[in-house]
Amino acid sequence: MSDTHSAIDDLSRRLSQGDRDALAELFTVYRDRLGQMLHFRMPAQLAGRLGIDDLLQESYLAAEKRIDAFEHTGEHGPFVWLRLISLQTLTDQCRRHLAAQRRDAGRELSIHTRITMPGATTASMASLLIGEWTSPSGVAMRAEAIQQLEDAIDRMEPMDCEVLALRHFEMLSNTETAAVLGITPKAASIRYVRAIRRLKDICTDERSES
Repeated sequence: MSDTHSAIDDLSRRLSQGDRDALAELFTVYRDRLGQMLHFRMPAQLAGRLGIDDLLQESYLAAEKRIDAFEHTGEHGPFVWLRLISLQTLTDQCRRHLAAQRRDAGRELSIHTRITMPGATTASMASLLIGEWTSPSGVAMRAEAIQQLEDAIDRMEPMDCEVLALRHFEMLSNTETAAVLGITPKAASIRYVRAIRRLKDICTDERSES
C-alpha cells in the first residue's frame, strides 16, 4: 500500500470512529473531485442559480451531521460516501429550486433522470464527446452528430449510461465506479468499454456518410 493509500485508510478508520478532524482532511483531499462531479451533474436550468462552492459547503455540513453513519469499507469508502452525500445535497437543492422554477414556467421538470441517473443531460454528454471525437470544422455536421449521439445515449441502458458518466466525465477509476454502482469491477469495465464502442461507432458512421 502506498503512503497516500495508507494515509487515506488511516483517515477512513478515524472517520468511522466519528473523528471530525479526519472528515475535514478527507473533504479537503476530495474537494476538487467532488466539485467536478457537482459541476457535471448540475442541470442546465440551475447553472446560474447554484454555486459549486456553496454546494460543497452544504455537502460538508451534511457529512458532519451523518458522520455516525460512515463505516470503514476500504480505500474508496470515504470518497464514495462523500460523493453520495454531495450528490444528495445537489438533488435536494434542485428540488427546491426546480419547484420554484416549475411554478414560474408552469411545467414539470424531471429531477430523477437529470440528477440521479445519469445525472447530466444527454445533450451535455453528447456535446463533450463529439468535441473530443471530431474536428471543429463542419458546424452542421457536428450538430447532426450530436443529435445522433443524444438519441443513442437516450437508448442506452441506464446502468451503461451511468458507467459512461462516472468513468468518462467524473474521471472515476474502474474500482471507484464499481463501488458507486454496487457492481464488480469486471462488470463495470465491460459496461464502460461497450458504451464507448457503441458511441464511437456512431461518430464513425456519421463521418463516413458525410
